Amino acid sequence: MALLTDYYCKDSNRVLSYLSFLSTFIAIIVLGLSASARAEETSVSTIPAGYQIAAEDVLDISVWREPDLTKQVVVRPDGGISLPLAGSVNAMGLTTSELEESIRTKLAAYIPDAVVTVSIVQLRGLRVYVTGQVRRPGQFEVGRYIDVLQAITLAGGFTPFADVSNIQVLRRQGGKEERFEFNYKQVERGKNLDQNIQLTTDDVVVVP
Repeated sequence: MALLTDYYCKDSNRVLSYLSFLSTFIAIIVLGLSASARAEETSVSTIPAGYQIAAEDVLDISVWREPDLTKQVVVRPDGGISLPLAGSVNAMGLTTSELEESIRTKLAAYIPDAVVTVSIVQLRGLRVYVTGQVRRPGQFEVGRYIDVLQAITLAGGFTPFADVSNIQVLRRQGGKEERFEFNYKQVERGKNLDQNIQLTTDDVVVVP
């Protein structure tokens, strides 16, 4: 009986040891994936030239020889940011160089010839939506400009019921809504390729 008990105790210890090792291994993988995701999120290597700042983007703003004016800010939903001395500054729709000039102008009364640097730390505002007869409808934070075909690909392509000849892109600008037609069958045959427009932030691709 004692030998049998010792056997099961040893076997139990082996199982516990294995489970402990497995838990540690899984934890390491999860941490590694999380770190990789964070690194990808904060990477600015894919930000296109001329990118226009959008709401929720994270910016790093510095003023040369003015450490109190150096800070990291998140663009508010209304498109503004708040800075010491400069107060509220609109950032949405501007490039980094345009925002630098805007901040420089605001600071001119306090710091003549201020040297302002704006860089994008996290690009969160460049997103598009694909809805209707696609396999994975939803919101996509793309991190770079994409066209209609690329957006549909991100959404997993069409369902068997999609009317691919009557796709529409909805864009809201200045309180007005614009509509762009996209006929996939024509583009697939190499015709009217200018329909495959570059999407901007918050464009909605509708596949009926």
